[in-house]
Amino acid sequence: MEPLALHPDRFFHPEPSVRRTARALYEEVKGLPLICPHGHVPPALLAENHPFPEPTSLLITPDHYIFRMLYARGVQMEDLGIPTQDGTPVEQDSRTIWQRFADHYHLFLGTPTRAWLDYVFYHVFDVRVTLGEASAMRVYDQIQERLQAPAFRPRALFDQFNIEVLTTTDAAADSLTHHKAIQASDWDGRVVPCFRPDAVLRIANTTWPDELAQLETAVDSEIGSYAAFIEALEDRRAFFKTMGATSTDHAVLVPRTERVTDEAAERLFQRALQGTATAADQAQFEAHMLMEMARMSTEDGLVMQLHPGAYRNHNEAVGQRFGPDKGADIPLATEYTRNLKALLNAYGADPRLTFVVFTLDESTYARELAPLAGHYPAMRLGPAWWFFDSIEGMKRYREHVTETAGIYNTAGFNDDTRAFLSIPARHDLSRRVDANYLARLVAQHRVDLSDAHEMMRALAYDLVKQTYKLGEAHTEPLPTNGSNPARHNT
Repeated sequence: MEPLALHPDRFFHPEPSVRRTARALYEEVKGLPLICPHGHVPPALLAENHPFPEPTSLLITPDHYIFRMLYARGVQMEDLGIPTQDGTPVEQDSRTIWQRFADHYHLFLGTPTRAWLDYVFYHVFDVRVTLGEASAMRVYDQIQERLQAPAFRPRALFDQFNIEVLTTTDAAADSLTHHKAIQASDWDGRVVPCFRPDAVLRIANTTWPDELAQLETAVDSEIGSYAAFIEALEDRRAFFKTMGATSTDHAVLVPRTERVTDEAAERLFQRALQGTATAADQAQFEAHMLMEMARMSTEDGLVMQLHPGAYRNHNEAVGQRFGPDKGADIPLATEYTRNLKALLNAYGADPRLTFVVFTLDESTYARELAPLAGHYPAMRLGPAWWFFDSIEGMKRYREHVTETAGIYNTAGFNDDTRAFLSIPARHDLSRRVDANYLARLVAQHRVDLSDAHEMMRALAYDLVKQTYKLGEAHTEPLPTNGSNPARHNT
């Protein structure tokens, strides 16, 4: 069996002087707490604090970054235990699935998935052999043994990982029951929600009536008009703030922003209620609602995030058989300069707004996004980690945006992960890549070493904390302007 070893200088430049500087910069920040402002770890994990399941259920079947690669090389998703929509049988034996994964572990060579998995094996589970066909069961048994110990419960790992704050992603109508349970417990880990109203803005979707009904339940009021809809969203945002939320999140195919009149918005909303809204209606409504979300953020202070350009569930056969979010989200070419003009002209200079924009289209970094963020005070560039999980993509991001936007118009790092155990691995990789980038600038005499040390701390910790307003923990009281506290389901 091949030993598993992680080189202390991994991801650093091979030139000795650059590597030495990168190592020194990294060493200064590697122990800083982890700020996780955007991700998809379910809050139930930390509210219930149950032991993790066995290794396959923990690491393979929930993670589309893993099974999408195996699927691409001919491994059937049924053979990996991925549940089907119609309940038809899939492989149930966790050891068999783990063996298949190990047999194909070489497919991940050179990928970020391999980097974070090896980190988790080595640092979290003390595995010292490389996963492969011969070592599969040895690694499985060692992980399984570790998972039985109290030190491997979710809250214990949260503390061991040195996570200062973790933000989840929650639907507009979510009761935030698990967040309430965390806050009521004797554990002091800081876990806060993020308001994501996408589902109630997609008025042409067949699921929209159900989403609206859930929103009505959450606010304990019928929503029969556009004005009532806006009031309900403002009500929910206020509730999320009482639970510690500092941000909202919005995913759209095209980042179009356009304000329509209240009368036009009412017509669109009534068509949705009647079940006659078209895709064009939805596109116009979403463009208008992004303007409204920005307007609300200037009033309630929630940081606004925008994630455009993902063609969701591209593989129709996989979607029909296994459901959404199964590794078939594909990037689209995305235009920002014209699409964001309405929003940025209305709110881009408003000091009350922080607007974090992400992209899947790397060609827009230097051409559009860096110039926009380098001009509009409200705008920040989200990190390159989203979707790509890419070492080279993170390097390109710094190279493409820094000359125009600097680092202080960027939002630091977020891990954007469902894989809780991978959080420290992703932050470690980001800190190494940024240390290496700054070391190159020092070697080229583009920045002084003293400046590089300040920039390194900003990239690793300060920028994300400042951008997402994640200073000292605080919650805000419910509004007293006549709203009914019972409507918040507290």
